[in-house]
Amino acid sequence: MLFSVKVTEYQKNIMLNICDADLIGKNISQNELIITISKSYYGDQIIKKNEAKKLLETSSIINMVGKNTISLSLELGIGSENGVKRISGVPFLIVFKM
Repeated sequence: MLFSVKVTEYQKNIMLNICDADLIGKNISQNELIITISKSYYGDQIIKKNEAKKLLETSSIINMVGKNTISLSLELGIGSENGVKRISGVPFLIVFKM
């Protein structure tokens, strides 16, 4: 299981953009909504599950896309199933930790 990530600092918080690695470069559309899972936003590096866990646990702002990514996040108690949105079956979740 591989994840694609980009980590940045935003207003003294660690912001993590993370997705299932196989989604990079794909366009997801539903009705008039089209989202591109771009390498520039999600793809600085490819990491494995253990490293993804560490980043999910230590980041304050997390933008997530993909079944494996969301599943891992929920398994760690980060976010809730109620917050997950789906576009053409692909799950998305944004979490702000306080």
